[in-house]
Amino acid sequence: MAKKKRSALKRIRQTVRRTTIKAAGRSSARSAVKAARTAIAKSGDEMKAAVAEAASALDKAAKRGVIHRNSAARRRSRLAKQAAKASKG
Repeated sequence: MAKKKRSALKRIRQTVRRTTIKAAGRSSARSAVKAARTAIAKSGDEMKAAVAEAASALDKAAKRGVIHRNSAARRRSRLAKQAAKASKG
């Protein structure tokens, strides 16, 4: 049986590390979006702050390569639309 190459072992280590880091970033972005949606549903004073925090978390995730930048923009846009609709009605 052939031995595993050093480069392959290094790639495995890199992949495991990168996956762990990206999972944490995705989780924090999702949590911020969920908190913003909850705040929008309640439509209280903290709604604007929660939406801004979620937008920031999405931007950071996109900057770090955790999610695609267009995906972050789409989610940010949808949150802003929901917030505007909630503040009017």
